[in-house]
Amino acid sequence: MRYLHIILISTAFLLLGGCSSTTRQNNASETARSHDRAQIVQSALKQVGRPYRYGGNTPGSGFDCSGLVYYSHQSAGIDVPRSSKLQLRNTRRVRYSEIKPGDLLFYKINNKPSHVGIYIGNGKFVHAPSSGKEVSIDHMDSQFWRQRLYSTGTFLH
Repeated sequence: MRYLHIILISTAFLLLGGCSSTTRQNNASETARSHDRAQIVQSALKQVGRPYRYGGNTPGSGFDCSGLVYYSHQSAGIDVPRSSKLQLRNTRRVRYSEIKPGDLLFYKINNKPSHVGIYIGNGKFVHAPSSGKEVSIDHMDSQFWRQRLYSTGTFLH
């Protein structure tokens, strides 16, 4: 139930945020991006509790970090690369101060960029952490994650 509440708040925030454009074309484009962001976040949140599985990218098989990003974007009709390395290489960079739900957070693990999560708002992100764990929500401000943030980006233009 807690995650349903997060989904509903995130969706309302995203859809309302698309109403600030002054022209019809910009408004329609922003609304479409907001809808895509909401779908990405909702899809990722529905996977919370699924097992981590290296190479996994479906609810049935479980997820690794880039597989969760891949699956969540595919559910919104957005084609993205499958590996975190290619996801990092192909995103449009977003300033940390300007991240929005649905944007990607890339982290350095063992001194190299190798982990990715999906920002869901309020300083939180959803990700598939590592072997033996489950898809979960973490705080970006925790000491572990704050020290390892490498880059932020999006596939939404």
